[in-house]
Amino acid sequence: MCVPSAFAQTIDPTERKIVDYIDKNNSAAISMIEKAVNIESPTEDISGVKAVGLLFSREFEALGLTAKWLNLPPEMKRAGHLIAETNGSKGKRLLLLGHLDTVLRGEKYRLDGNTVHGTGIGDMKGGNVILLQALRALHAAGTLKDTRIIVMLTGDEEDSVDPVEVSRGDMISAAKRSDLSLSFEGTVGNTATVGRRGSSSWKLEIEAKTGHSSQIFRESMGNGAIFEASRILNAFRETLGSEKYLTFNPSLILGGTTVDLKDASGSATGKTNVVPAKLVVNGDLRFISEEQKEKARSRMLEIVAKNLPGTSSKITFFDGLPAMTPSEGNYELLKKLDKVSQDLGFGKVDALDPGDRGAGDVAFVSGIIPSLDGIGIGGGRNSHAKGEIAQIDSLLMLTKRAALLIYRLTRP
Repeated sequence: MCVPSAFAQTIDPTERKIVDYIDKNNSAAISMIEKAVNIESPTEDISGVKAVGLLFSREFEALGLTAKWLNLPPEMKRAGHLIAETNGSKGKRLLLLGHLDTVLRGEKYRLDGNTVHGTGIGDMKGGNVILLQALRALHAAGTLKDTRIIVMLTGDEEDSVDPVEVSRGDMISAAKRSDLSLSFEGTVGNTATVGRRGSSSWKLEIEAKTGHSSQIFRESMGNGAIFEASRILNAFRETLGSEKYLTFNPSLILGGTTVDLKDASGSATGKTNVVPAKLVVNGDLRFISEEQKEKARSRMLEIVAKNLPGTSSKITFFDGLPAMTPSEGNYELLKKLDKVSQDLGFGKVDALDPGDRGAGDVAFVSGIIPSLDGIGIGGGRNSHAKGEIAQIDSLLMLTKRAALLIYRLTRP
């Protein structure tokens, strides 16, 4: 297939070969998406996640990459990760990221016009295939063998476990052997992702004097656990609620005479004539930088410490995924993608607002090396829910963009 004359002067002959390969082999990419989606791989399904990994491992090995499976300790109850590497010695070292697991167990692949249905199609098996197809195109053009590329497809991105030093240790190690990182989560419009908010959680526990409800507010009794929780949560809202990119969500609350909370469910007892003695709140905290997270936690601790009479409170914080904080290096990568896109005649690529994207694996490496995310399949909706879809006509354009970006980044 000939390259349109609109960009004939802005891409070189090797890049034309890459684009031609992608045009001629799009059906193979679609077939690969179908195979991947039809293997159910919710995070807890160890055999399913490994099966998707084996599917991609064979394809990477066919391109000359050295692939291996990285097991996690059995007590972590996770499948592990796939890592594959080229054996070249030239150009910048590039880390390419994806994940094999899904949140839900699967709806099968189905194509309806331009809409492709199936669990994991957008998050993120479609993106994994764009990554693979881009490497296939470089291989066909004879440019892959000299590169220094590490591909890592994790098996537990949707529900990673502590300690992160173990579950993400190999990824962090790979980042330290790399110069740049690209992650293939779904593309949103004509944007790419230079920042993603981090996620963590917190637990608020309150104890209070209890007794007959007629004595509430008296010095001998105090205010009870539920009024203390109301004070704290409202102060969180009033004090922290206007800060950009910072969100906090009390997601579960139990209070009364007795409370029994285990993980994400529990029970409480209490009578209307008894001042509540206990209360527990589980919540979520999202942030754009470690600085913002620590500042928010400090202010929350100050609020919790100002106990109402007759109560005592404590808050405990739990780390989750770090933030991908926007950086100069990330914006430089965006500029390179934008140049590729415009050279191909696909228009400008802007930065997605970090507030529009949740946490992701790329944040574990973005503090080590410049990183760019959100360059996977486009038109995705309903991720983490039934009825997940993407737009299949985005595949050609986004694969060409990714392939030429990788090619240019890895050139000596």
